[in-house]
Amino acid sequence: MDVLVVGAGQAGLSAAYHLRRRGFAPYREGADGGFVVLDANPTPGGAWAHRSPSLRMATVHGFHDLPDAELPAPDPEARAREVVPGYFTAYEARHALPVVRPVAVRAVRAESERPDSRLLVETDHGTWSTRALINATGTWTRPFLPHYPGHFAGRQLHYAEYRGPEEFAGKRVLVVGGGASAIQVLSEVAAVGETVWVTRSEPVYHEGPFTPEYGRAVVAKVEERVRQGLPVRSVVSVTGLGPSVAYRRAQELGALHRRPMFDRLTEHGVAWGTQETAVDAIVWATGFRPEVGHLAPLGLRSPGGGIALTGTRATADPRVHLVGYGPSASTIGANRAGRAAVNDLVRLLGDPAKLTTEGTAKETTTGTPDERTQVPVAG
Repeated sequence: MDVLVVGAGQAGLSAAYHLRRRGFAPYREGADGGFVVLDANPTPGGAWAHRSPSLRMATVHGFHDLPDAELPAPDPEARAREVVPGYFTAYEARHALPVVRPVAVRAVRAESERPDSRLLVETDHGTWSTRALINATGTWTRPFLPHYPGHFAGRQLHYAEYRGPEEFAGKRVLVVGGGASAIQVLSEVAAVGETVWVTRSEPVYHEGPFTPEYGRAVVAKVEERVRQGLPVRSVVSVTGLGPSVAYRRAQELGALHRRPMFDRLTEHGVAWGTQETAVDAIVWATGFRPEVGHLAPLGLRSPGGGIALTGTRATADPRVHLVGYGPSASTIGANRAGRAAVNDLVRLLGDPAKLTTEGTAKETTTGTPDERTQVPVAG
């Protein structure tokens, strides 16, 4: 391949769209050159296909259309795990994106020490060779669980495993975390049981709309960390809690009385010094880490612990771009990052028309670049 994209979530599909638009030929079995998207999931939808069935479109913490395809206004009560995967499915078909699934990428290595050598992408279905790689693997597969001393005998689960409030009816549930995921859990569980909310620091509340100026300031903070090669913080973690439907519901239920982080786990709950609180279950809404372990053989990590980026390009290796990482870890950021990565790779690799294998017919997407296409979705 000329370009291989890992992951078919928002960032990966955006990158694939712009690769087609710039003239890269979509993958066809037996043909060399062009681009392909490898996705570990058996069906379209990315992380959205794994979200809790209780997450409705009305309570989604923001969603931005993919390029050249408007998401029709869905039923606010429709399940996000059905609406968004349906939208992605239609998008892949509409733009004839070459997504091969399910294929899990195990490791990415350089073919040789030459800086212009090809990259070998090892998967559970054989090895691919590519001149450049766009990594769009997101974070959903790496839930973060902090360690605290002690042992709790009750039910513990990360937000990634949360499937709705039903199993917590009539129970006392400790919710850990200060982001949108924690607010969603509080807004649902507090309606059927009792909740206790703890966060490591005082939650940051953002009153009023998220203006473009505020958004740029937030992204700039995350970009600075990425440029320095420090571990990334998500854009959402910096924006603060806004007046969402879930936030207002949790507030009405009296669930937003935050307590500081406990010192240790106990058999029946948690403790602050000598004060112990008994709970039936703990939901850790403590976020995720980027899924980049397969890139380890390339040696991209900086001394600061993160992968330093120049734009979307890995500073240590211009063949590798990361989208949906750091400042682009949001639906609107992922769209922009996909376009930026492709523009950069065109400069690195050259005119896609000259990269096409001789005799291989090139395909083009239907419609004009400026057309907006409504894509039907489930739900």
